[in-house]
Amino acid sequence: MPLTTARRAKRRGPRRFTSRDLAVIGVLLGIPILLELALIWGPTLASIGLSFTSWDGIGDIHWVGIDNYKTLFTDYPPFWPAVRNNLLWVAFLGLVATPFGLLLAVLLDKGVRFSRFYQSTLYMPVVLSLAIVGFIAQLVFSRDQGALNAILANGHDPVDWLGDPELNIWMVLLAAAWRHTGYVMILYLAGLKSVDPSLKEAAAIDGASETQTFFRVVLPTLRPVNVIVGVITVIEALRAFDIVYAINHGRNGLELLSVLVTDNIIGEASRIGFGSAIAVVLLTVSLGFIVTYLVQELRGGKKG
Repeated sequence: MPLTTARRAKRRGPRRFTSRDLAVIGVLLGIPILLELALIWGPTLASIGLSFTSWDGIGDIHWVGIDNYKTLFTDYPPFWPAVRNNLLWVAFLGLVATPFGLLLAVLLDKGVRFSRFYQSTLYMPVVLSLAIVGFIAQLVFSRDQGALNAILANGHDPVDWLGDPELNIWMVLLAAAWRHTGYVMILYLAGLKSVDPSLKEAAAIDGASETQTFFRVVLPTLRPVNVIVGVITVIEALRAFDIVYAINHGRNGLELLSVLVTDNIIGEASRIGFGSAIAVVLLTVSLGFIVTYLVQELRGGKKG
C-alpha cells in the first residue's frame, strides 16, 4: 500500500487546469477588469482626449489643441480660487482633522470609561453623505435661523456664516472635518489595537515617557495606516463636491474644481471640452499628491 501511494503521488505532478477552471478564472477576473476599464479608465482617457477639443455634446467635435488650457489658466476667473480652495481642503483635513482623529484614537485606545459610546458617537457622522452634512451645516450656520447665531444671541446683528466669502469656507471645512475625523479615528484605532503591547512595555522599562513611547515606538508601527489615511485624506479633499453644492452650488467663496467640472459639462453652457480640461487638471493634482505621498512612505518603509 505505501508503495502504491508513493507511485500515485509521483505520477500526479503539478495539477493542470481544466477548460472549466480556465472559464471560471476568466469570468472572475474578466468581469472586474472590464468594469474597471469601462467605468474608470474609459471615461478618464475620454476626458483627456476631449480636453483638447471643443464640443457641446450634440454637434461636431472640433480639435482646438491646448486652447482650453490656455483659457483655463489665463481667462477663467473661478479657476484659481477653486485651486486655492482645494489646496486649503487638503491642508485643513491633513493638518487639523487627521491629527485630531489620531488624538481621539489614542485616548479611546487607553480604555477610557464609556469608550464604546464615544466610538459610536464620533463615528456616526461618517455614515452620512457630504450632501447631508451640507444640509446640517445650513441648519447650524444659517444667518437668520441657524443654531449658532441663536446660541450667540446675535439676533439683532446676525453673522452670515455661509454667505460671507471670508467665513463660509472655514465653516464648510469644520463641517467636513466633523465627518472626516470619525473616519480617521476608526482607522487609527484599528491600527493601535494591532500594536504589540510588548513594545510599549520594553520602552517603559528603558525609561521612555508615554509621549516618547508613542512617537518613537507606536507611531512608526502605524506606517501602513498612515499611508491609507494620507491617501484617503487627499482623495476626500480633492473630490469634495456634495457639501458645497448643497449649500450654495459652490459659489461665492466655495468654488471647487469638481464644481467647475460639473458646471461646464452639464450646465447650460455644455462646454464638455473645457470641463474635461478642468477634470484633467484635477486628476493631475490628485495623482501628484498621492504618488508623492506613496513614494515617500515606501522609501521610509524600506529604510525602517
